[in-house]
Amino acid sequence: MILQIVCDVLFLISVVFALAGTLGIIKMPDTFSRMQASTCVSTLGVLGVIIGGILYAAIVMHSASTAIKIGVIGLMILVTNPIGSHVLARGAYKSGIRPEKPMETDDLGRDFDE
Repeated sequence: MILQIVCDVLFLISVVFALAGTLGIIKMPDTFSRMQASTCVSTLGVLGVIIGGILYAAIVMHSASTAIKIGVIGLMILVTNPIGSHVLARGAYKSGIRPEKPMETDDLGRDFDE
């Protein structure tokens, strides 16, 4: 019973992150801000589901192999989402898309010799 409540709370936290990220994607002014919001959705939103799934699989289902598989999926999401977002942001910048507000320091411009 307690485990079900813990899993439900973790799933609810994930839903809140997903909702906040979706609103961020709609409300943000430029490409880079929207990209940051969407990365938070997929990383933090999935984290609660992954932890809840691991707990449920390990304790309720008594399946260590399922819990390990869920953990590996979560680890891959935590590693690949920020890297993918960074690569997309660099590609967008290199193709000429710039933030709506001017940046104080343009580290990407320095990297691309602009």
